[in-house]
Amino acid sequence: MALLAVENVTRRFGGIVALDDVSLALDEGAIGGLIGPNGAGKTTLFNVITRLYKADSGRVVFDGRDLLRTRPYRVIRAGVARTFQNVVLFPTMTVTENVLVGAHTRLRPFGERKGRKEAAETLDYLRLSHLAERPAAGLPFGTLKRIELARALVSRPRLLLLDEPAGGLNHEEVEELGELIRRLRKDFELTVLIVEHHMALVMGVSDRVHVLNFGKKIAEGTPQEVQKDPDVIEAYLGGEDAAA
Repeated sequence: MALLAVENVTRRFGGIVALDDVSLALDEGAIGGLIGPNGAGKTTLFNVITRLYKADSGRVVFDGRDLLRTRPYRVIRAGVARTFQNVVLFPTMTVTENVLVGAHTRLRPFGERKGRKEAAETLDYLRLSHLAERPAAGLPFGTLKRIELARALVSRPRLLLLDEPAGGLNHEEVEELGELIRRLRKDFELTVLIVEHHMALVMGVSDRVHVLNFGKKIAEGTPQEVQKDPDVIEAYLGGEDAAA
């Protein structure tokens, strides 16, 4: 059963069409990949789902609710959390304080003690406990990515959107990330949608892959099917950069 259904979504920036009648579905408990060249509309779709951008038409149905008819601040309360392509943290706040921002989206006022407990547990899960009282400023980029992931997880989402989680990671770290994403699905009972240029990661963890090009969906299928699709090979996978 589809937990997330994007139905005929179009988004324009001025006269430019960033998303053109895009549809995709993600079953509950699945890991989905979203790939395509730079400028294909991948992050734009994430921004539409989470209401940072307004769609010109279409629906985004999550667990039976059209998120495009929901107030933006209610999207995370509905169970949708995300990370960002460019890390968005408060540099002068401690790691714990940054994670608490995610907890505050669902805890009632004066829930600080419970929030700190959950933040500590999440940091421990991601092996970040030793940094709990450190300011975010100055920490390595890969560590900042994990802190942002902790902030998303502590909101207790059902759907987790990961925007280029492998950015800035070396080969060994990318392999560890793939294992982590699989564990997250199991341990947190998550449905996951990943935007990523690292093909080995996407193809290794995804149940199904969706491909965008110039704002249009050009392919969808298992990783094996997508890798053989001639439109995908021409648009993205067939160039020298993809083979590197």
